[in-house]
Amino acid sequence: QVQLVESGGGLVQAGASLSLSCAASGRTFSRYTMGWFRQVPGKERQFVAAHRWIRVNTYYADYADSVKGRFTISRDNAKNTVYLQLNSLKPEDTAVYYCAADEDPSKVARGTSDYWGQGTQVTVSS
Repeated sequence: QVQLVESGGGLVQAGASLSLSCAASGRTFSRYTMGWFRQVPGKERQFVAAHRWIRVNTYYADYADSVKGRFTISRDNAKNTVYLQLNSLKPEDTAVYYCAADEDPSKVARGTSDYWGQGTQVTVSS
């Protein structure tokens, strides 16, 4: 069982930056693929970024086209935490951001991870 707790959301102006964190429980955190998704009311949850486990100490970062070059996903295995740095924020980035985890990278990619956080609100004003 893995529990995920996001933090770091807030209200910012366009062009600003935010840093989201997702703290995970579980002894095998380093082997999990971690992902960030976002959702606005009335729309489907959207993939944002993933930090995919390839092999021991080797990961691959993947991003949605809409955030590539502006967002950065990273992790600290010693702290069981994955981060999402959001730079050059736009009003269209406004959403609830969710952290996801799974040992199967394909499930993270499909948005069907076994484990999800409760979400953190990011609001970007114009």
